Amino acid sequence: MARKNKPLPPVEWLLPRVRLSRLLSLAGFVALVALLSVWYLLIVDLHGARPWVILGVQLLPLALLAPGLLLGNARAHAWTCYVVNLYFIQGVVTAFEPGRLVFGLLEVGTSLLLFVGALLYTRWKFQLDRRLAGES
Repeated sequence: MARKNKPLPPVEWLLPRVRLSRLLSLAGFVALVALLSVWYLLIVDLHGARPWVILGVQLLPLALLAPGLLLGNARAHAWTCYVVNLYFIQGVVTAFEPGRLVFGLLEVGTSLLLFVGALLYTRWKFQLDRRLAGES
């Protein structure tokens, strides 16, 4: 039995949603980078470890995705949905450590913001591209 394709939403409906979800994903990205930077450079005691090294390791996955996110590449946003789960898991684990509840919850919140924004942007951007290519 053949499956019927759902009709795509109109361009007028998709355009504001694409813009909003892109803003959400960029806000989540910047917030997560800022949160990690402030935490590792200014707040946490690393017991002699070099904060720049720890921060570099923490930011490496985000740095790999940054060019695609900043250019609005839908595939980079899709990959971000996978990568940001690492920060979500780290935030949940950190929230259970004594004295780190606030940082853990902030990391969970910013990673969720980035995940939701990137997920919605990926969906709506691909729908918009298909609609603009003439598919109905």
